[in-house]
Amino acid sequence: MAHKLLLMAAGGTGGHMFPAQALAEAMLARGWRVKLSTDARGARYTAAFPSAVEISEVSSATFARGGLLAKALAGPKIAAGVLSMAAQMRRERPDAVIGFGGYPSIPALGAATLLKLPRMIHEQNGVLGRVNQIFATRVAGVACGTWPTALPEGVPHEHVGNPVRSAVMERAGAGYIPPGDYPMSLLIMGGSQGARILSDVVPAAVAALPDNIRQHLRVSHQARGEDLERVSAFYASNGINADVQTFFTDVPARMSEAQLVISRSGASSVADISIIGRPSILIPYAAAAGDHQTANARGLVDANAAVMIPESALDIPVLAEHMGAILSNPQAAAQMASAALSAGVPDATERLAALVEQLAEEG
Repeated sequence: MAHKLLLMAAGGTGGHMFPAQALAEAMLARGWRVKLSTDARGARYTAAFPSAVEISEVSSATFARGGLLAKALAGPKIAAGVLSMAAQMRRERPDAVIGFGGYPSIPALGAATLLKLPRMIHEQNGVLGRVNQIFATRVAGVACGTWPTALPEGVPHEHVGNPVRSAVMERAGAGYIPPGDYPMSLLIMGGSQGARILSDVVPAAVAALPDNIRQHLRVSHQARGEDLERVSAFYASNGINADVQTFFTDVPARMSEAQLVISRSGASSVADISIIGRPSILIPYAAAAGDHQTANARGLVDANAAVMIPESALDIPVLAEHMGAILSNPQAAAQMASAALSAGVPDATERLAALVEQLAEEG
């Protein structure tokens, strides 16, 4: 009996690619074949994908970036990608197609729409991304990672949560060591490419902490390449033990060791924090479409597991005050860690996998 085929389409950010990786792991375990359609940016995140996943790069574009020429060429490029994908789907018909957002998912979802194949989308954020807005009314349903998610009226939907990679699930509910008079770990994440504002504010806020806290800290700070040298130099000049990198390949391990996480509130980061269970200070990306990172943060904030600081309110004294309040109160920090776990959806991957199988059966 031939294995069923799932075609996943995902854009070039960790926020789209990590849930796709989690679903791929689950569907392979269920005996499916899995293909991934992405672009060159997305391909950078595929090193940890199971080797059985067939990965192809597709021609796509966006009208949202570039000059007039780039925008003029976007339409033909997208059309070429859709037609190429449709030809592939005619040769080998997928049993289900799922898009995770990002403009590289347009060709697969567009072709699946033309060919009337069983198709759905997974939206990680509390606000639909641009591509998912286009396809929300053209698919069988929307699997929602964040609840509530703002959706067009009448669109079938189900809250499944945000799937996390197996490396995160292996650390699920890892024992939390409250802050105290011993080595403590602080993890700073600014999304897959770091965040300039966190590099501007966090090091100085760490330096402003009381001596009895600061002397025990070990810092893992993800920063942009152009900020790497100055951030590292600042920590060193202030006698702070810090590991500054552009990208951490072992985020689950670092998070499980952390007493506190300071992060953007991208959907995958929020999911990882809630599955592992750590206190956090979340700083939503102010320019995120539809302010979706604020929506993403609400679950942890409402559970009293996180403090949210809008970018407009972020400065060194404010951040230092919140960090100090958590790191000087072991009981409160432990309660935040426990509350984070209560906000998580540890079976999100299995929920989504079940929806994919249901889609294929009904298709």
